[in-house]
Amino acid sequence: MTVPISRRSLLLSGAGAAAAAALPKSLAAQPARARWQVVVVGAGVFGAWTAKKLQEAGRNVLLVDAWGPAHARASSGGESRMTRGSYGGDEVYTRMALESLSEWRALSAHAGLPIFHQLGVLFFFPRPDPFLEETMRVHRRLGLPTELLGAGALRRRFAQIAFTDSDIGLFEPGFGALMARRAVQTLVADFVRAGGHYRQAAIRPPGSGRALEALTTTGGDTIHGERFVFACGPWLGRVFPDLLGRRIFPTRQEVYFFAPEPGDTRYEPGRLPGWADFNGGDIYYGFPDLEGRGFKIAHDAHGPPMDPDTGDRTLTPAMLADARAFMARRFPDLAARPLSEARVCQYENSSNGDFLIDRHPQWDNVVLVGGGSGHGFKHGPAVGRYAAALVRGELRSPEPRFSLATKAEVEARAVH
Repeated sequence: MTVPISRRSLLLSGAGAAAAAALPKSLAAQPARARWQVVVVGAGVFGAWTAKKLQEAGRNVLLVDAWGPAHARASSGGESRMTRGSYGGDEVYTRMALESLSEWRALSAHAGLPIFHQLGVLFFFPRPDPFLEETMRVHRRLGLPTELLGAGALRRRFAQIAFTDSDIGLFEPGFGALMARRAVQTLVADFVRAGGHYRQAAIRPPGSGRALEALTTTGGDTIHGERFVFACGPWLGRVFPDLLGRRIFPTRQEVYFFAPEPGDTRYEPGRLPGWADFNGGDIYYGFPDLEGRGFKIAHDAHGPPMDPDTGDRTLTPAMLADARAFMARRFPDLAARPLSEARVCQYENSSNGDFLIDRHPQWDNVVLVGGGSGHGFKHGPAVGRYAAALVRGELRSPEPRFSLATKAEVEARAVH
């Protein structure tokens, strides 16, 4: 049967003392409802923000997850995510990142431990590039203080990185890193403290019929609702195999953390920003030694297909070697440093990198939210607001790019 989450398991070890102190002493006494106004399935960044926004609009909401907020296999799990406004000409995502940033700052301000680190974000390119030029046009139009830097300025300001004579970069001083697991767990804690309800339960895929009125858990429980949101990340295709099984593409991604030399402060926050290297379209990105976890690096290329339940999460020696080879070119002083930790996670890609936020084509009371495509975490507050407005029937101008109709069955990534 469905088991209410405890205070201990909700917060785990990283959500922060302030959030823990704010939760009710016991959630076991939460009243059961015969029928919820909204049931949100999936307590990742998209589902948690959607539940929170619906709660703020006065709805009674049940948030359900099979393993817990930001669990180890979730796309919202792990340590850090980049927040940035550089999207080339895709102004819709720049605006969403800006809209979300203020809410991340507010969540961070009361979380006890920081959720947002304003590191700044540096993008660099081997030569002037259309992505860079379009980004600067959008940022100037929006009044962002983004700086365009030539090779000399890059070398003076960021001596840890081995730039070439032709490199060009842009620096976003107001953005940085989000602590992913801590952020989602704190958000769910806030949701519960404000009267929301969370259940840990695995949901069976809905059957067919004219309308969806209830969900069944693997434990045999029934959850009745008026409206439903499915924000299941890489499991969306499992929940709706006929509709989304060939439109959501989970891929295997490896993330590495390397230990700097003892006492070497060059890779600390404040000295090194978050960064991404657009070197001939082959993108690596990472963070400084954030909260003592080590220098982070990852390859932003879609890996092989990944089963989120059974996929192998051990490291691939060839991919680790590729990361070290990149570091030898750009961060030579770190190339031979020991690996302090690593993680295998997954993206859940749409066909083109645009989000999926749309109604189910047969059930008007069901909203589908997903397709984070590796860049979605930062947009959580804006996605939640958009999805909540769609649930409430208050979205006046839906964004065509988020529609199910634009999600093909062949991957052709267009959003970076």
